[in-house]
This record gives sequence, C-alpha cells and structure tokens, in this order.
Amino acid sequence: MTLLVQKYGGSSVATIERIQNVARRIQKYHNEGHQMVVVLSAMSGETDRLIGLANAITKRPNPREMDALVSTGEQVSISLLCIALEAMGIKAKSYNGDQARIITDHAHTKARIKNIDTTDMEDDLAAGYVVVVAGFQGVTEDGSVTTLGRGGSDTTAVALAARLNASECQIFTDVDGVYTTDPRIEPKARKLDKIAFEEMLELSSLGSKVLQIRSVELAAKNRVPIRVLSSLIDNNEGTLITTEKDIDMEAAIISGVATSKNEAKITVLGVPDQPGIAFNILEQISNANIEVDMIVQNISQDGTTDFTFTVNEIDFDKALEITEASANEMGARKVLGDKDIVKVSLVGLGMRSHAGVASLMFKALADEKINIKMISTSEIKVSVVIESKYHELAVRTLHEAFKLAE
Repeated sequence: MTLLVQKYGGSSVATIERIQNVARRIQKYHNEGHQMVVVLSAMSGETDRLIGLANAITKRPNPREMDALVSTGEQVSISLLCIALEAMGIKAKSYNGDQARIITDHAHTKARIKNIDTTDMEDDLAAGYVVVVAGFQGVTEDGSVTTLGRGGSDTTAVALAARLNASECQIFTDVDGVYTTDPRIEPKARKLDKIAFEEMLELSSLGSKVLQIRSVELAAKNRVPIRVLSSLIDNNEGTLITTEKDIDMEAAIISGVATSKNEAKITVLGVPDQPGIAFNILEQISNANIEVDMIVQNISQDGTTDFTFTVNEIDFDKALEITEASANEMGARKVLGDKDIVKVSLVGLGMRSHAGVASLMFKALADEKINIKMISTSEIKVSVVIESKYHELAVRTLHEAFKLAE
C-alpha cells in the first residue's frame, strides 16, 4: 500500500460536475489500495470574489481579517468533495488548516509553515478514510487563521507529502505537465517528461505559473517527487519533477523559456558613489517585506552612480514611495519608475557544461531588434529585461533559436 498526496486546483473543482469527476478519480486510486490525502484549492474564481468583497469596503483591508475571509473558499470545496466521495460509498473526512494542525508564522497573507501534526490524519488513513485538506491555509500557535499566498495549496500538498513520507505528490491542474514555454504564446512548445528540481525552481521563480515557487523549494529540500498532471485528461503521465540524478544527463542544454509580466523597474539617478549606498536604498524595501529581484549599478562618474532594481508589479507603488524617501535623504538626483517591462529567461542544467548560451540568446534578440535593458545570470539561468511589447516575439524567437520544439 502506498500513500499518495494529490492536489487539485481551482479549475479542477470549479463546478459540481468537476468535483464529482475529481471524486471518481480519487475513487479509482482508493480502490487500487492507495491511502489518499487530497488537498484542494477554492472553486475557481471564489478567492477573487472574496477579495473583491473586501476591496469594495476598503482598498487596504486588515491582513488578519483578509486571511479569515479568503480561507472560507477552501472549506466549501473540501466539504463538497467529501460529500461526493461519501455518496460513492467512500469514507472521507475534511480538515481545515486548524484541524490539520498546520502551524504557521504570523505573516498574514504570506505565512510560512512551521510544523504539521499529522497524528489525526494518520489515524484516519489507517481507518480507511480519504483525508481531504484545505490548501492555502494554516493557523498560528495562538489560533489566528493564516494563508500561504497565491498558489499556497501547492505548498500545503508538498508539506503534507514530506511530513507523511508519501511516495509522490501529484499536482492536478488544467495543464497536462510542464512545457518548454507557455503553449499559448508558442504553439510548438513541448511537454517535458522529466525536469530537475533546480530547473523547476528557476522556472517558477521566473514566471512559470505551473507551481508556486515555495512548493518547489520545499519539495527539493525534502526530496519529494512532484508529478504535474491534468485533472481533465485520463491516463496522462504528466511531468515528473525529481532529483538531478534521475534526469538524462544528455538532455537538451535548455529546458525552457520562462517569462514574467508582473515586473517593475525602479532607477535612482545620481546616487553618491560611496560604501553603504546599496544597503541604504534596499534596507527599507526589505523592511517593508518587498522582494527585490534584479539589481544593476552603473560605473561611477563624477562621484555619483545610477542604481536600478526590479520588484513585483504589485509592490511597485509602495517600493517607489519608499525609494523616493531614501533618495531624498541621500541627496540623489532623481527616481524613475517603469512598469512597461517584461522578464524573459532561459533555464537549463546543460548551461553548466555548454558555453555560448548567453551570446546566442543576445544574438537572437538583436536580430529581432529587441533591446535588452537588464541582464542577470546564474549557473543554470540567463534572464533579460525588455520592453513589454516584445514579450511574445522574444519567447518565440528564443524557443526557435534553441530548438526547444525538437
């Protein structure tokens, strides 16, 4: 008997019919003898509806109350699935974040899991129940409801799989695996059979919407195999996300092209070129819990330099306000903001042993007259920031240049 953790996203439980389809899929695995823990998101659109209700009252609702509000969406879906399973004669029990004893820190709307007590779940599994857990949520030690951020149900599933020593964590969604790039942009995109944790981590951090980045980090740390599958297609092998040693070392140099449209760039002009300037600019940004991505500092001229960094677009207004205050204190000349950008990245383990990836990337973009504003590299990644109007052209160009359809 094996233990499987399965997660179903909002589109997979969007209607009663789809919930019943999920129940039938679970029934199949259960009848094969598997112990089943199922993690659900809210029904498609429900979280946005709840956020809209709060925003109709105020644009800055209390984060603690927002968590209490949006966590109700998953409680609806888990109860409905248990009802559907029991109608099929399968014993099922739902757990919200508190009942599942998913203990988190106090960072409302972006909480991190500290511990999970699975004693009750293990007892129910041993008694033949299918355990259905609300994704995306937990509870602080003093009883406040928290949520794990967008896509947090993936993290819930991986955390449970790690804690319960599941043989596999299966993420069911509306796509049938991980592709070399977004098929909506490049129809020639190819589904990958396998991809390494490290590559998937980069793709997730660079804009791939398939999995929440924290779930991939957690899976890599605990060596939990993740399989991405479609909940709408039967007999689909999906894409296995696993350790590097399980990947064909003769695989392609590049595994995929990732893009992120939710980028914004802030430039501080005329910063005094002296020690501690970067710290002074970014310290307040960090204190505001805003993540900085790419950073570029120009060569000093006349005792001053220009300092540029990128943040998520949702944090742009707050980051700009903080930066302008810091710039005034240090006597910088001007602060500029730009939301009309997109980040395009190449990811692949093969970069470690193959030279010339960056140069081919830059040549392919130059041939299409696409200007590069910023560049960032790592051992298995090259990212560039370009004007947003070139987004789809850049993706198709790079997919073709690196022959990812083959």
